Amino acid sequence: MISYWLRAIRVRFLLASVIAVSLGLSVTWWHSGSIDIFQAILTMGGVIALHASVDLLNDYWDFKRGIDTKTKRTPMSGGTGVLPEGLLKPKSVYNAGILFLVIGGLIGGYFVVLHGVVIGVILAFAIISIYFYSTKIVNWGLAEIFIAVKGTLIVMGTYYIQNSELTDVSILSGVVVGVLSSLVLFVTSFPDHDADKEKGRRTLVILLGRQKAVPIFYIFTIISYGVIIGCVMISIIPVFCLISLAAVPIAINSIKKLRLSISDENTIISAMRSTLMFSRVAGVLFVIGFLIGY
Repeated sequence: MISYWLRAIRVRFLLASVIAVSLGLSVTWWHSGSIDIFQAILTMGGVIALHASVDLLNDYWDFKRGIDTKTKRTPMSGGTGVLPEGLLKPKSVYNAGILFLVIGGLIGGYFVVLHGVVIGVILAFAIISIYFYSTKIVNWGLAEIFIAVKGTLIVMGTYYIQNSELTDVSILSGVVVGVLSSLVLFVTSFPDHDADKEKGRRTLVILLGRQKAVPIFYIFTIISYGVIIGCVMISIIPVFCLISLAAVPIAINSIKKLRLSISDENTIISAMRSTLMFSRVAGVLFVIGFLIGY
């Protein structure tokens, strides 16, 4: 039973939020040389709870809308399969999603009391967008934007909790990991194109078509690395952050596989795995760059 719940929560994708919180903490360490451990742990717990909530609610609504019964599930896309396979009850998954949302909200509420309106705005955006992600946001064609904004706000919020201020570095570094996370969603939406389109969803792949959407991969990487290189050039982040460029070969491999997947559908699984690896490796190296920079 526990394995079913871990599968429903999509543990491997939680790493995106772990990296985002870690980045906010590493920027704090680079900036001040100290971290409030209790608040750091609480922040990590709250963010993971909110991430788990959006994944569980997404599984529930995709099943209710009939999307997960039409998609061809892969290790990276098509839902977790726990509901179509009857491993968990839909109501249980929905209730768990709401429970995690409440837990994340309560932890966030604690920080609102401590740190005020900035955290309150971030928390309000998180709760509202998480609840409506699978029913409204994806239908409006804003899924990729939501993921990018979510990643950015996690870094900003983590930094603000530690420092009671926002800086250009906390915002720009958040954009980097936010866009990297959005890239993963973008690529994993390729195999779900037909089912998503039939049920009224709008992703970049649906709006542009599979063939025309492939080059968008470059835009995600250009934005992320453009921010890193630009910030290093004007000396607002450590030069060591350039070690994230070590992930470029993985990105090149990913785009090659994504191109091949247009004519060979079996290649898309490899493309998704490679993209996930690129996003995570680049994000972790970016975090390490700030730690070394201190």
